[in-house]
Amino acid sequence: MDIESVRRAVHPEGPPESERLLAVMDDAVGALRAADITFLLIGGLATSMLGRGRGVTDIDLFVRDRDVGSVLSVFQQAGFDTMVVSPNWLAKAFKDDVLVDVISRSTHDITLTDEILAHAIEVDVQGRRLPCVAPEDLIVMKAVATTEDTARYWYDALSVLGRGNIDWPYLNRRAKQHGARRMLGFLFFAQSMDLLVPDEVIADLLDAVRPVAAGGIASRTSD
Repeated sequence: MDIESVRRAVHPEGPPESERLLAVMDDAVGALRAADITFLLIGGLATSMLGRGRGVTDIDLFVRDRDVGSVLSVFQQAGFDTMVVSPNWLAKAFKDDVLVDVISRSTHDITLTDEILAHAIEVDVQGRRLPCVAPEDLIVMKAVATTEDTARYWYDALSVLGRGNIDWPYLNRRAKQHGARRMLGFLFFAQSMDLLVPDEVIADLLDAVRPVAAGGIASRTSD
């Protein structure tokens, strides 16, 4: 069975009751904190905190690749069932019919780096202070991961962008590392939706994706 088939087979069809999801999240977070394992919220829960409200069907946790084994071990000790879907990026834990995705690598080879941790923020999830990726990192993750089957990611990213207070130099630096062309398309689309995207941000990414002659004129007109 391929990875996508496994994901569809085990992923909840709808959101669990809020109380049950929060209780499982508390168990997962408590286990990680007791073991001093670094993690950040990503995915639908992070989108609900930083962008638009969404029906949250699972809990997505971003961890270092080297910590995945330890994460699954402490989860098992906390009463979770676990499975490794792909050793390169995804494992899953289950408790009380709530799914926790343990993600060590996102689309376009995005991993939990010191830079991401340095820009991480805290969010309030119904009275719980939890670490979360920065809005800029969530935007890049969502935009570069968008496919035909996950078009909602594009609009998740737009909702985060629409909240404002974006660190544009950091966003562009992350875009250049993990998908400047995709982010250019995303930011042009955002401008077409009347969201505030400075022209200099667009110009900076354009310079990054095409060779520029010494006089500042692009040496070709297409990428």
